[in-house]
Amino acid sequence: MPVIEYKCPNCGSGMVFDSTTGMLSCPSCGRKDNIDQIPDPLKKQVFTDGEVKEYHCTSCGAVIVTEPETSATTCSFCGSAVVLSDRLSGDLAPVQVIPFAISKEEAMKAFKKWCGKGLLTPSGFMKADRVKDITGMYVPFWLYHLHNRIEVQGHATKVRIYTQGDYQYTETQHFEIYRRIHLDYVRLPVDASAKMNDQLMDRLEPFPYNQLKEFKTPYLAGYIAEKYNYTDEELLPRAEDKTRPFIDAYIASTVSGYNSVSYTNKHIDTSVKQSDYVLLPVWMVYYDFNQSEYTFAMNGQTGKVVGRPPISKGKVAAWFTGVSAISFLSLKLLAWMMGGGFL
Repeated sequence: MPVIEYKCPNCGSGMVFDSTTGMLSCPSCGRKDNIDQIPDPLKKQVFTDGEVKEYHCTSCGAVIVTEPETSATTCSFCGSAVVLSDRLSGDLAPVQVIPFAISKEEAMKAFKKWCGKGLLTPSGFMKADRVKDITGMYVPFWLYHLHNRIEVQGHATKVRIYTQGDYQYTETQHFEIYRRIHLDYVRLPVDASAKMNDQLMDRLEPFPYNQLKEFKTPYLAGYIAEKYNYTDEELLPRAEDKTRPFIDAYIASTVSGYNSVSYTNKHIDTSVKQSDYVLLPVWMVYYDFNQSEYTFAMNGQTGKVVGRPPISKGKVAAWFTGVSAISFLSLKLLAWMMGGGFL
């Protein structure tokens, strides 16, 4: 099967994508090529469904063994960056990609800095010296453009309390409410990889979509890339679920000024105006601590780190004790100021 590897025209070494310059770079001689000027080999290749898929490294000839979802990797024998072109063609061809803007060294430095900010994490973890692996991965996402037609009916009240003479009156006005709303959500991301933790990927948002580029294979050189496991139709229910809190908040903003609002009918009809298959940059960090492995993810463009670090029971106890002591002294001071004195 076809394997794409970018050889340096100067020295013959394998070239990789350089996140600092945004160009294809040779680590041996330093040559850099503009990706926009490199012909896309995928446009020249035709693949047949059902053909035997065996990949060979063009540098050393070794058989490349990967998981079925992998579309870019490195040769385990010689370390050359390779792209498995048949897994990026036809329906599997991404429309766009956001390239990495943070190098592996920068990612490691940022992760260590993030670990040091953990107020309740163990001191040993905060040193960030047990990183097992850090991998740059292009994760498959669907970007949805959703159109929502919303119809809401309900009941609202306004309450006014006033005094006349010796009497206090409560006046309650009742209103029937009706709202008809059209809402569009553009570039709503949903990760399409079965192996990625959905909550972890959601927390990496937002990605800078102004950095989206037309997909070209050189962006993948030197990184791992995955192809999608789920189609846009299969992930549509999850995309709809992601928009629900924002829709509810918008509906609430249109019925402000009432003391109470209750809905008798809320109908939301969602249609897909567009869905694009894109690859987004993620650094996956695997950390060993106290014989347990922790997984963290970093946005490959913004440097945002997400994940759940271990918690130090000792620090939690000390924090609770400190808060309790401050609360106790505050109550004593308040009692003294009110004339109660100290006990």
